[in-house]
Parts: sequence; C-alpha cells; structure tokens
Amino acid sequence: MTETGRPQALPMSNPRADRVRNIARLAGRPARLRRRQFLAEGPQAVREALAAHRERITAGGAGLVREVYASPAVLDRLPELADLCRDTELRLATDEVLAALSDTVQTQGIVAVCDFLDQDLGAVLARSPKLVAVLCQVRDPGNAGTVLRAADAAGADAVVFTSSSVDIYNPKAVRSTAGSLFHLPVVLGAETEDLVAAFRGAGIGVLAADGYGSLDLDLLQDESAARRLTGSDTPSAFNLEAPTAWLFGNEAQGLSETELALSDHRVAVPVYGAAESLNVGTAATVCLYASARAQQHRSPDRAHRPGAAGQPGA
Repeated sequence: MTETGRPQALPMSNPRADRVRNIARLAGRPARLRRRQFLAEGPQAVREALAAHRERITAGGAGLVREVYASPAVLDRLPELADLCRDTELRLATDEVLAALSDTVQTQGIVAVCDFLDQDLGAVLARSPKLVAVLCQVRDPGNAGTVLRAADAAGADAVVFTSSSVDIYNPKAVRSTAGSLFHLPVVLGAETEDLVAAFRGAGIGVLAADGYGSLDLDLLQDESAARRLTGSDTPSAFNLEAPTAWLFGNEAQGLSETELALSDHRVAVPVYGAAESLNVGTAATVCLYASARAQQHRSPDRAHRPGAAGQPGA
C-alpha cells in the first residue's frame, strides 16, 4: 500500500476467478441474506460507504466496508477514494473483473463489499425520532431508493421497510439511494400493525399519504405557518410540528384499507393539474418536506445543510 492507501499490486484480471464469482453472488438475495453483506457500486455510493465506515471506526465501533475493488482509472480520477480506503482492503481490478461484479451494463469502476447496516426498531425509537418514513409494500427498487434519498434530504431520523417491501440491499435499490443508505438508520421487515403500535407508544403520530384523504396537506402547512407567524395555538387536526411517521404505499394500489385504518389521519397531497396522481417517490418527498419545514421552525437547532438540485449527489 502507498501512503494514500492505494495498492501497488497488479490489478485482478480474471473475471472467472473464484474470488470474483463469490463476490458477484451478492447481487442475488440468497447470498446477501446468508452472508449479511451487499454491494455498493459507483464512486458516490462507495465514497459514502467509506465515510460511514471510518466514522464507525473512529467512534470505536465495528467497520462497515469489508473490501473495495477499483480500476486504476477511477483512482487516478478520484484519488480521495484511495485515501478513504486506509481502514479497509483495497484491490485494483480490470474493467473485465469489475463488469463481472457489476449489476449494470456499464461498470462505474469501483465496487465495495459492505456489511448489512439495518437497525432494530427499538434502537431507533430510543433516540426519540421526530420524522420517520415508512414504506408499506413498496416493491420497486428505484422507488424505494428515491424515498430513502428524499427522507435523508428532508432530515428524517429513520426509514422503515415493512416485511412485504423490496430488499433495500438490492443493487438497483442501493444505487438509487445515491449514498443516502449510509446516512440514516434503516429498519427492515417490520409488520405494520406492530410498527404503528410502537410509534404510538413513543408519542409519534401516524399519517397515511392517501390521494383520497380527508385532510389536505396544504391546509396542514397553512395552519403550521399561522402558528409560527402569530405565536398562537391555531387548532389543527394534526400539528406537522409534532413527531410524525408517514406511511407510503404500494406503487399501484397505494396503502391497503388495513394500513389506512391504522393511521391517525389520511392526508392528501393536492393535485392542481391534470395528472391523475403522484408516484410514491414524489408524494413522499412532498410530505416529508412539509413535516421537515414545520419541525425546523419548531426546533431551529436541528441540522440543516444548504443544497441545490442538480448538484452532484443532490
């Protein structure tokens, strides 16, 4: 290894080597579950995985990234990635090897083998979360990743996947989070009824995002703004400033009647144009940001980082 952590050995060049095939199996769910490991692919995902890995080690905990495979070209272009690998194993690999490890048509030149990072719901609730996104039967990897990324951007404290939702460790889902998977707690395999009961026990209100809901999200936001501007306690069916868990449903059917019945309120995002509805990723973004804005004004000391759409990683 050099001082930056870059290996000096010749790149791995045999895409049919046992080591390569063993890692490539992590693209499949059975191998992931058996080994409790998954693949993070591309500079952005690997950068965030390595940053989380180093943060854990610095805090005295176990690491997250087992090993990284990268092309010389990627490390030449992004030398900071090699520097981040000082606490983990880094191996050079040819494009042919990386293609064998990749789930995409065109390899991005770097892949990391990571340990599962999901947490227990009890551990999440012990930290008194203010905003939680819950995916109920969301089965598309891209949509799941989009919601998780939106939750991260909105400053949510956790994302929960019910037992019937997609595997967030699916390579496509990992890619679609753009690194946000490594930023906030994730809970997997929850049963909705048990989950809602736990939220209520922790003093967290439960809102269902429902296009036919009786509450209008705009109205809730207006009432929140009125409380902020006047300092009065404007009556509201639900205060967005309060700790909240949002339920988001299946792409085609939305939330089931059972899931809707478990919520405290059904909230509709108003549609002003001719579109029939919003997809789950867009609806989740609107709802989470509505809560985040109200909670930011209630607790201005909460973390806030300026950003702009279109920036790398935004």
